[in-house]
This record gives sequence, C-alpha cells and structure tokens, in this order.
Amino acid sequence: MDLLVYLLLAVIALLLVGLLVVVLRRGDRREESARQELVLADTIQRVERSLREQEQALAKVMHERLDQSDKATGQVVTDLRERLARIDEAQKKIGELSTQMVGLQEILSNKQARGAFGEVQLNDLVSTALPPGAYAFQCTLSNGSRVDCLLKLPNPPGPIAIDAKFPLESYQLLRAVKAGDAQGLAAAQRAFQLAMRKHIVDIRDKYILPGETAESALLFLPSEAIYAELHANFAAVVDESYRARVWIVSPTTMMATLNTVRAVLKDVRMREQAGEVQKLVGLMLADVRLLEKRVANLRRHFSQTTEDLGEIETSTSRIVGRGERIQSVDMGDQPEALPPQQSDRKLI
Repeated sequence: MDLLVYLLLAVIALLLVGLLVVVLRRGDRREESARQELVLADTIQRVERSLREQEQALAKVMHERLDQSDKATGQVVTDLRERLARIDEAQKKIGELSTQMVGLQEILSNKQARGAFGEVQLNDLVSTALPPGAYAFQCTLSNGSRVDCLLKLPNPPGPIAIDAKFPLESYQLLRAVKAGDAQGLAAAQRAFQLAMRKHIVDIRDKYILPGETAESALLFLPSEAIYAELHANFAAVVDESYRARVWIVSPTTMMATLNTVRAVLKDVRMREQAGEVQKLVGLMLADVRLLEKRVANLRRHFSQTTEDLGEIETSTSRIVGRGERIQSVDMGDQPEALPPQQSDRKLI
C-alpha cells in the first residue's frame, strides 16, 4: 500500500516535473517569440522605411521624367503645328498653282489666246536681247500676211520673220494617249506630224518672200517640252523644216539666235561707220604730216641758231685774243688794269 502510494506520488511528482518543464519551455518559447517579433517588427520598419525612400526617389524620377516628357511633347506639338502650318501654306500655293495651270491650259487650248501667249514670250525675249530699231511686231508683208515678229537685218540675209503660233491641239492629243494603247499612239503621232508639216509649209509660203525677207524663217515654240519631244521622236519633221528653211526654236535656242543677230547688227554698224573712220584716219594722217613738216622746220631753225651761236663764239674769241695782245704791249707807264671782260662762252 505504501509502495503504491509512493509510486503514485512518484508518478505525480514526475508529472509535476514534466508539467513544470513544459511550462518553462513555453515561457522560453514566448520570450523567443517576443524577441523574434521585435526583430521582425524592426525588419518590417526598415523595409517600410526603405520602401518609402525608394517610393520617394521613384516619384522624384517619375516627376522629372514626366516634366521632360511634357517639354518634349510640347516641342513636338509646336513643331508639328509649324509643319502643319507650312503644309497648309504649301497646299494653298499648290492650289494657286493648279489654278494658274488651269488658266494656262485654257490659254493654250485657245488658238488665238495661245498665239497671244507665244507673242508675249517672244516679245519679252526680243525686246530684251535687241535694240529697239532692230525688230518690229505684227508687220504686214507685201503678200498681206501679218508676221508676229520681223528681225530687221540688212542684206544679206535680209529681214527674218518669226512665227509664234504652233499646233498645240495635236500635241495634247499625243500626250493624252494612255499607256499601252499602241493604235491610239500611232494615230496621235500621225496627227501631230501632219499638223507640224502643214504649219511649216504655211510659214514657208507666207513669210519667205524673195527680195523682201530672208531665205529662211523661224518657228518659235514657247515650250521646251514640245521642242524636246519634236527632236526626240519626230526627226523626220525636223528634217522637213530644214529643207523648207523654217528653223524651229525654243526659248533657249531663240535667245542664242538673238545673241547672234545682235552680233551681226553690231558688225553692220561697224561697217557703216568704217567710211567715217577712214575719213577721220586720213585727216589724222594729214595732221601728222603737217606736224612732221613743222618739226623739220623747227629743227632747221635750231640748226641755224646753233650755227649762228658758233660763229658768234668764234668772233668773241678773236676779239678777246686781240685785246689780250694789245694789253700785253709795253707802253712805258703801266696803265691801271682794266677789269676783266666777262664773256659768255656758252650761249643757249
């Protein structure tokens, strides 16, 4: 019974010791947990503080980048507005140019207006390159034909007629042919050749008059494009114009021709003044001969003067020599010496 009580008490004691150990362990765990909670709280505070600092730095960087982005965007918008303004201005100019081109097309589509357009351009070129008396516009020839411009050159070659009209309708039909339309292109080319040939023949018959005008005339094309097209693709028409003595010129070649005409006129004026120049040269030669004669007379006068001066010097020397001999004669009493006579040996 006592043993059982002792065993029971021992068991209870062991239980109490185990319970005490458990309680002590729980206390240690609580202290460790508290320490861990303190460490965790400190770590959390440091992390929060670091996060706040990073957030502030990131916010600052984002603010600066946003400012830069706003400035860049504002500059881009400003540049874009300026470019849009330029584009708008360019569109207005293109619209004005289109209107002008339409007006030019209307002018060139009208035969009478087209002639006036060519005449205005021809007038500007001729009046710029030549003196006023070297040309005339809208002259009427003896056959009743009115020529657009007449270059007044002497014979040879004589006055040269210039026509400022050209068959634009056939050229427009040629340009209007669609790509790949071989049949339409051939028909348009034939029409253009026929129109050019007819115009060349008309110029030859109207403006080349023997004894009145030169043996050739000029067909003025106020378009470099038509001139290039004609020489590039219609060499036969150009050859026919050469045979007809109708020279086809563009604004560029017309200016070169006018420069040649100006040189011819200058040469003619020089030849007209050649007689007057020869007359003046003859008068100058007569004056030179007279001057030569007078110089010879003056030389003879100088020679005679030099000879006379030499004779005078000889006479003076003789007189001085004789005076010295007279002075050297012993007359007894010595007369007072006369002052020496001064004589100029060198006379000018």
